[in-house]
Amino acid sequence: MQPYGTWPSPFHAADIASSAPRIDGARFVGDEIWWGESVPAEGGRVTVRSSTGDVLLPEPWSARSRVHEYGGGAWTADAHGTLFFVDAGDQRVYRMRPGAEPEPLTPEGPNHGGLRLQHGRLLAVREDLSVEPHRRAIVEIPTDGSGLADADAMRVFVQGSAFFAHPALSPDGTRIAWVEWSGRQMPWQQAMLSITNVGGDVFADTRAHAALQPEWISDSELVYADDPTGRWNLYRRRMDGLEASMPEAIAPADADTGYGLWVLGNRWYQPLADGRIVAVRTNGSDEVVLIGSDGSEKRLDVPATAHVSIDDASGTRVLLSGGGANVSAGLWTVDVDSGAVERIRGGIRSDEAWMPPASRIAFEGANGPVHAFDYAPANPDAAAPDAELPPYIVFVHGGPTAHVAGAASAAIAFYTSRGIGVLDVNYGGSTGYGRAYRERLDREWGITDVDDVLAAARGLAESGRADPSRIAIRGGSAGGWTVLAALVRGGVFAAGISRYGVTDLRALAEDTHDFEKYYLDGLVGPLPAAEQVYIDRSPLTHVEQIDVPVLLLQGADDRVVPPSQSESIRDALAARGIPHEYVVYPGEGHGFRRAETIIDALERELRFLGKVFDFQPEL
Repeated sequence: MQPYGTWPSPFHAADIASSAPRIDGARFVGDEIWWGESVPAEGGRVTVRSSTGDVLLPEPWSARSRVHEYGGGAWTADAHGTLFFVDAGDQRVYRMRPGAEPEPLTPEGPNHGGLRLQHGRLLAVREDLSVEPHRRAIVEIPTDGSGLADADAMRVFVQGSAFFAHPALSPDGTRIAWVEWSGRQMPWQQAMLSITNVGGDVFADTRAHAALQPEWISDSELVYADDPTGRWNLYRRRMDGLEASMPEAIAPADADTGYGLWVLGNRWYQPLADGRIVAVRTNGSDEVVLIGSDGSEKRLDVPATAHVSIDDASGTRVLLSGGGANVSAGLWTVDVDSGAVERIRGGIRSDEAWMPPASRIAFEGANGPVHAFDYAPANPDAAAPDAELPPYIVFVHGGPTAHVAGAASAAIAFYTSRGIGVLDVNYGGSTGYGRAYRERLDREWGITDVDDVLAAARGLAESGRADPSRIAIRGGSAGGWTVLAALVRGGVFAAGISRYGVTDLRALAEDTHDFEKYYLDGLVGPLPAAEQVYIDRSPLTHVEQIDVPVLLLQGADDRVVPPSQSESIRDALAARGIPHEYVVYPGEGHGFRRAETIIDALERELRFLGKVFDFQPEL
């Protein structure tokens, strides 16, 4: 018998830093499959790899966009093996022919992202932060490099201070569609579907609720996702010039084909050449369905059940990336007719003795059910004394408009294999359960999310799963805010871990970037009218009510939640003698990507929990 938290484990931080690939888009390229992949051992740069085993994008190049700060869609390729990518260093678009060095296609200055190569034409979202107000556009980039010397060669389809995503060109090249939102609302609140005849007028569908991912399935027929019923489902529109038919629902379901539009490269469905559609449906976890041209449906048996992206299609095969309940994050091909599944990268089946599937669970909260995934301690070589209940750590995702989906993870096994349970909570405001659940957080950030994580922790203890005196809470970004706000409430959590968390709402409103400039209007209220609410909700205002140890982890180069947020609460904790640790990681931004950072952060968290809960963990 060994106490919980002290169990010997094969899951070490150094292994976890490289255990599961972080896939960043995938494509069929001729007879090969290419995908983007983050490399923690190389400073977190994103390379492009091939199913032949080749690393196609060598150091020091890194395919990473900063459009809207969160980027996405930073590379694409043609059937002949020419790679087009946005370099992380200067945000220019480059062309790299087989065997050649990268060559710039765009001038210095603007950021680029959301690359799409369609019918031989390269489309991108462009963002210019050097002018006020900042300007964004959807552009066509000449693949021959002529846009470098002649600005007029760079076709601009739409531009302005609004935000744009998902450009899609019709097969005959006469129409282009995209998603557009003003910035005063986030794209999951209100985003228009816009269509233009190339060189002509624009049709903007202001009736769209939160449009996503338009795709042309013929020269005059468009499919896209929207949520007028409270769930993101697929719709069809037929175009006659710029006259559009009424939306026609395609196999509606009580599930979401869509997600918060944080990054530009996500693909929640792919049309096949024969008229069928392969789509993700999310209701807590993900499933993948094949929708026939007659509206019939068939669930596909695929390993991926969490954050699934349907990256590309070729014939009857599709490329899926994501995680799974029983497999690590990975990339697969799936033949929709034969059902054959081929693992391309990652996707390693977990040993259920060490990593049992997540248990879906709901707790009753002040605002209704609170959804979560429970990962109980699991180690086939260890057991705790019969009378002992395990310590737990409650995970709180960022966003806050995001979700977790119950996927196997070596990072979770890092804790559970040592005898520390993990409860991953989708508090009110999370996606994956429909608009009504998402809107629970409207004007209630710092209240509903805190109510829900407290209810989940209490419910966990009352059910006998966890030691009520040894429950910690951990979160990053918006999740870090919820961690600190929950510690202010007190009485439930014995410790808190905040990764680059928000501490001061007024400072965040002043410092935040364009994409989230008005996010707080919906989450808290508009300034200056709601200033007192900003003060009252901020954990920094109530530091004296925190009476448990706190670990603060921060990236030095974070431009979304700058270090000043963590430093301000560090100073306030120190002034009041509250036990805390503060660690800042040079070269890290919003989210940790470097192997050395991932290792140090995990080991620090484990030592911190051991100190608080009085056990000696094995690293």
